[in-house]
Order: sequence, then C-alpha cells, then structure tokens
Amino acid sequence: MHVFTNRPEISNAVAAHKENGLKIGFVPTMGALHRGHASLFNFALKSCDIVVVSIFVNPTQFNNIQDLKTYPRDLQADLELLENINPNLLVFAPSTQTIYGSKVESIDYNFDGLDKVMEGAFRPGHFEGVATVLKYLFEIVQPDFAFFGEKDYQQLQIVNKLVSIENLPVKVVGCPISRHDDGLAESSRNMRLTQKHRQVAPFIYNTLLKAKELFNDKPIADVHQFVIDAFKDNELLKLEYFEIANASTLEHTTIKDTDETHRAFIAVFADDVRLIDNIALN
Repeated sequence: MHVFTNRPEISNAVAAHKENGLKIGFVPTMGALHRGHASLFNFALKSCDIVVVSIFVNPTQFNNIQDLKTYPRDLQADLELLENINPNLLVFAPSTQTIYGSKVESIDYNFDGLDKVMEGAFRPGHFEGVATVLKYLFEIVQPDFAFFGEKDYQQLQIVNKLVSIENLPVKVVGCPISRHDDGLAESSRNMRLTQKHRQVAPFIYNTLLKAKELFNDKPIADVHQFVIDAFKDNELLKLEYFEIANASTLEHTTIKDTDETHRAFIAVFADDVRLIDNIALN
C-alpha cells in the first residue's frame, strides 16, 4: 500500500501517472472506512487507471467541537480495508498542518443559497469547511474525477458548485447510496450507535420509503405531517428536520411540479448520534 503524508510526495506520484496518460480518480474521506466507502472505491477503480484515497478528519467542517472529538479514527484499520480492496490504491493521510498550515480556517464562499438550507441551516459554516478542504485536496491531488456518495446529496451539489466557482479541472461523480441489508444508510457514525438505537435506526429509511409512496398521491403538506407524526411515536429517534426540495437547486418545495425532480431529505438524532438520509421522489 502506497501511503503518503506530505504534499510533494503525493503530487509527484500523481503527476508521474498523468504524464503516462493515466486517468486519476479521487475519493476524499474522513476515515472510519466502511462498506459504503468501499462501494465508492470500487466505482472509482472501474472508471479510472489510478485511484487516490484521502483520509483526513477536517476540523473546519465541524460546528460541534464534541462531534469532532468523538469522530471515530483508526488509520490502521482503514489501511487494512484499503489493502484488501486493492493494494495499488494511493493513500494520502495528511496532518492538519499539511493541509492548512498555521491558519486553520474556512474560505468564505457564495454558493447561491445551496449552503443555507437543511444541513447548512442546522450546521452553520459546515459547507464552507467542506469546500475549503476539498479545494486544497483537489489542488494537491489534481484528479480527473472525484467520487462522492449521494447520502450526502447536499454536499454533492456544493462540490459541483465549488468546481464551477474555482474553475477546477475535475469531473464530480455522484454514486448511489450504499445501505445495510435492513436499509440503514452506511455511515461512519453508525459504529457509535448503541445496540438498541442500531436496531431501530432502519426506521429512518422505512419512513422515507413511505413518504415516497405518499408523494405520488398526497399533497406535500400531508407527507410532511406523516413524517412528523411517525417520529412523535418513536421514543428512540428524534427528528431534526424533514424536507422535500428541488433536487438541483435544493429549494424548499410546497407544490409538486411534474417538470421538476424532487427529493426528500431527513436528519435524525439517535441519542447523540446524528444520522442523515435522502431519497429521490420522482
């Protein structure tokens, strides 16, 4: 396994491959790798000649310092998983100093409102942090393609906007949500769930499925009320938000439009573990 920790080494390794005409794929992660990440790696490996995986817990995207402290970290376990997938993956595991230098702060971006709704509304500053670290990583790795899971669908839209704003020569590829057999979306945070919360967590996806079914026949207000009522009766899961939005602009939708693509988004607390999910409605 080729593991790099500083900028010149990974940049030079990638440049050498690009000089040979090879296509470079990139999957940025915060570690705590799981089956959902593996699906991204495999997707990238099928599409590109060389795949770079970054492992970096980015401090600027956490608006909750406790969440940053408790975020799971196990580099050795991550490297073992990557080795089993493909030993030819290039791994970039930098320090905060390597990425940010002495000034650990976000760049102020104008995302035309994409960052003000849903996750942005409940986690102020989150997407500026995400965009900042991705700008730096894209500049270091210089990939041709970058792969992101649709579980973080709003983030995917932000990344596309970032690439446009910075005029970066990278193609952003969205990949389907990877789920456990019971429907729960794969997430690094799942490992923090207690046994009883893990057992009830698939309720989130099942509720989305029912909301999708209702969306076909009921007004949007009725779908919202169904979700709110469903979580009122669940003692272990607390609904933070449920939103139906335009899939491209992420603007709140109150009336169905057959010319628009709609998507449902949800955030739920299982004790102190925050879980998000989403589903295409039409």
